[in-house]
Amino acid sequence: MNDPKPVVLLVDDSADIHRLVRARLRHEHLELVCLSSGAEALAHVNSGSPVATILLDMDMPGMDGFSVLRAVKNNPATLNIPVIVISGLAETDDKVMAFDLGAADYVTKPFDFNELRARLRAALRIDRLVRMLAERAELDGLTGLGNRAAFDRRLEAEVCEHARYGRPLALLLFDVDHFKKINDSFGHPAGDSVLQEFAKLIQREIRASDIACRYGGEELAVVLPQTKPEEAAAVGERIRLALQAVRWPRHPEHSVTTSCGVVGATAATSHPPAQWLDAADKALYQAKRSGRNRVVVGEFAEPAARLAKAG
Repeated sequence: MNDPKPVVLLVDDSADIHRLVRARLRHEHLELVCLSSGAEALAHVNSGSPVATILLDMDMPGMDGFSVLRAVKNNPATLNIPVIVISGLAETDDKVMAFDLGAADYVTKPFDFNELRARLRAALRIDRLVRMLAERAELDGLTGLGNRAAFDRRLEAEVCEHARYGRPLALLLFDVDHFKKINDSFGHPAGDSVLQEFAKLIQREIRASDIACRYGGEELAVVLPQTKPEEAAAVGERIRLALQAVRWPRHPEHSVTTSCGVVGATAATSHPPAQWLDAADKALYQAKRSGRNRVVVGEFAEPAARLAKAG
């Protein structure tokens, strides 16, 4: 099975429970991570490491399971992680409190492992469905690329990585030339077909680690991690030439071209995502003003305060 194994956290202060659960779940398609305290559990989930389900004991020294559950469900980044309570607390009030705090299930110790496996599989299915829905919510329905929300999120994440570790980063912004004329001359279905084919072309020309999104209308954007500006310009030029060479069934005599704005940095910068976008947009505007069907590499504008000081 090529799918990555979902990570299941077992949070229990008993080493015996760790050994027992690990032995009984060894044939399941999952990666079990055993932790002994609530503090360790919160540190793990808050680190951003993927977690598909949490098996959580309630009665632990220090931070008890209720506190862990409350913290997980109060954090927007972790609230969708299914939590199965495994507890020796069998009172109805304890179960009600756990469910009120957001637990997906409650299994009382000593538990039957066939039942635990079945409940865990159900929780993992829920996690997978939630992730699928989240991914679809960030897809553009026409092109299949990420939508604007996905682009904003990924650009922010990559800019933060670039600023923190000094890794090269580049951004491409494409605009289909004379797109309104295509719609007016051949109809909106032809325009949609152009965008769909352009999206497929971009995906063929970029790496798996690159992020292609529909920025808006006829504009498509590509975030290229670990890529220098001159390398990104070469990618943009390759995509430009490939689109120009496409022959369209609805209008074989008419070629479609694109203009592209490029911005990037080799060493760490402190430019926020909005400044990356502004620089790429200005480069794209320059490409269109210069005659379209070309790639222009832009530069980051100096902040006004810095220019004033220099003057």
